[in-house]
Amino acid sequence: MTNYTGILGRAVGAVVALAVVLLAPVVIAQKGPSAVPRTSDDATVAHVLNRLGYGPSPGDIARVQQMTVAAYIEAQLHPERIEDADLKARLAVYPTIGLSTAELARDYYGPAEQLRRAEQRTQANQPARSAAGAPGQATAAQASGQTMAGDPAMAGAPQRPQDRDQSPELRAARQKEQQILQDLMQARLVRAVTSERQLEEVLVDFWFNHFNVFSGKGQVRVYLTEYERESIRPYVLGNFRDMLGAVAESPAMLFYLDNFQSVDPKAAGRQADEQAARLQQAALRGQGRGRVQTPRQNAQGNQTPAERIQQLRNRGLNENYARELMELHTLGVDAGYTQADVIAVARAFTGWTIDRPRDGGSFQFNAVMHDNDPKVVLGKTIDAGGKADGERVLDLLATHPATAKFIATKLARRFVADEPPASVVDRAAKVFLDTKGDLREVTRAIITSPEFFSTEVRLAKVKTPLEFVASAVRASGTDLNNPQPLIGALRSLGMPLYGAQPPTGWGDIAEDWVSTGALLNRLNFAVQLSNGQLRGVRVNVRELAPNTSETSRNALVQSLLHGNASQITRDTLARAESPQQLIALTLGSPEFQKR
Repeated sequence: MTNYTGILGRAVGAVVALAVVLLAPVVIAQKGPSAVPRTSDDATVAHVLNRLGYGPSPGDIARVQQMTVAAYIEAQLHPERIEDADLKARLAVYPTIGLSTAELARDYYGPAEQLRRAEQRTQANQPARSAAGAPGQATAAQASGQTMAGDPAMAGAPQRPQDRDQSPELRAARQKEQQILQDLMQARLVRAVTSERQLEEVLVDFWFNHFNVFSGKGQVRVYLTEYERESIRPYVLGNFRDMLGAVAESPAMLFYLDNFQSVDPKAAGRQADEQAARLQQAALRGQGRGRVQTPRQNAQGNQTPAERIQQLRNRGLNENYARELMELHTLGVDAGYTQADVIAVARAFTGWTIDRPRDGGSFQFNAVMHDNDPKVVLGKTIDAGGKADGERVLDLLATHPATAKFIATKLARRFVADEPPASVVDRAAKVFLDTKGDLREVTRAIITSPEFFSTEVRLAKVKTPLEFVASAVRASGTDLNNPQPLIGALRSLGMPLYGAQPPTGWGDIAEDWVSTGALLNRLNFAVQLSNGQLRGVRVNVRELAPNTSETSRNALVQSLLHGNASQITRDTLARAESPQQLIALTLGSPEFQKR
């Protein structure tokens, strides 16, 4: 095997220089509206393919040239018109992505959870051991809900000590359970790499990140498949208010931001009083029969009735969802809302909960736990009563001018520049308000704008790890028979799929992804890809770079970098000692890190 140490060492200086270049600000002139270019050169087409999707595959530039950029953009804005039969065939090998949450809970999570509980009961009745992996430790890990299936950082990780203490039946059930997240991650990568509906896939990534949930938080993993499929994907080119409502009712979001536990404190107190009264009546009936029924704690440490009553009394408002709804989902942090608004919104969403959350239940509005008193949000009185209180809040936020500007800014940041010019933001925000949140038209306003086609913004956005990995596979024409190694690569690059823990999701500007270590990790991935070290991911080296001659180097610069290569990059490529090195250094070059 070729030794890469020397060539990588010589590339370190270029990587450090790359970090400086990638973080340099981009200055964009303020311009007025104009149309998409009628004729486009290869550089313009490459720019469109890099921004509307995960970069060009071999032959894509010629194909778009033939159909025109305007026709390509229009087709991408209507993904339902693109057949994409090859993608459908590829996705057929991931059976769980089409199942409902109820089916996943019944056939995958449920059996594993039942076996876990059975083994916990068995271990609870055995003497404790002090060694690592003792029953008490295993029980705590399992009871936390943070299983390997729910933690993307643990996907494919070595077996933990406590796992070895499990029965073969439980290990088999857990492997089946883990298939759900694995299917979801692999399908996401297959879509990014092979789908003809590239803009739709970019927007699914954008909007999932906007409405981020973390798969490692308890029961979120149970609802994740349905969340992306039902609450995000159908609306990325639809109506913003519809998506906002679907997300608000999603058990994944209700669990992630704890709103399923948010109740009117007065209602919780009444429910506690009712349960206490029932308990007292039961005790009196027991005394009348000559025996007294007393609450007992079972061997697994479940709560006594008295403890459950006290827990009800302690329940109340949870402001997490209300705060993120305004700060991250709609208005933005600087929209002028107050803590009083947060509390009022939280009150409006009391009773928005989950039926049997531990068993994969669906959204439920619990009228008993709702605060029906009037609320004032952003100066507007909300007094519809019941579930309609929350709906009125969503209506108010979805049509607010601050929301229009916030959404327009984020979309312009994704498609135009880290600091998008006010002209394109203002134009897109106006479209948002004029169309009542039609995201197809808002997206159209941005990707057909003069700012989008400005030469200043070309190669000005740094690729996220997902964009880098997907574009490397696409650009090199790699055969993707097994996306699993790419999942591990994204974890190593700091962007595990469905693994962003904070509600803010992953960052969307250069400084979030640019550092010497991060860029060296990207170069290491390029080495693994070109050297055939990723099982099931095969680069046709002979076709891409038959040798290391100047002719091969120039062809590679043209096919992978579209002719954009500095003299430093060309000098680095000239030192490649094998075709594999040449491909790796090209994919790891400064120019390929940008889109």
